[in-house]
Amino acid sequence: MNEQYEELDLIEEIVRNDGSKYFEISNIDQNGIAELAADRGKIKSVRILQLNIPRTKALITYEKYINENYKLETLTNEDDWKNPDWVEWKKPKGKVLDAYNMVLKSNQIG
Repeated sequence: MNEQYEELDLIEEIVRNDGSKYFEISNIDQNGIAELAADRGKIKSVRILQLNIPRTKALITYEKYINENYKLETLTNEDDWKNPDWVEWKKPKGKVLDAYNMVLKSNQIG
């Protein structure tokens, strides 16, 4: 679905407007979109927990799923940064959720 494949290389903590939290595997461009979403009240806050995470099989599995299933907004597209959407990426049971959990566990997050 994404026009340009994006590598994921960091883990961030997202705080929803209701105060609940979740972790996301992301990159600096997506983190910038999250910061804008927080500034505009679409989420409460975002903070980077881990940079330069290892490119494991689990990370590549999750990254491929995200790139194939979501339109990733970018700071180089004016429409994206002027009015960023906030989409919480789903993690379907099976290999995607297992890969996501493995990345968090191997980076001692969660």
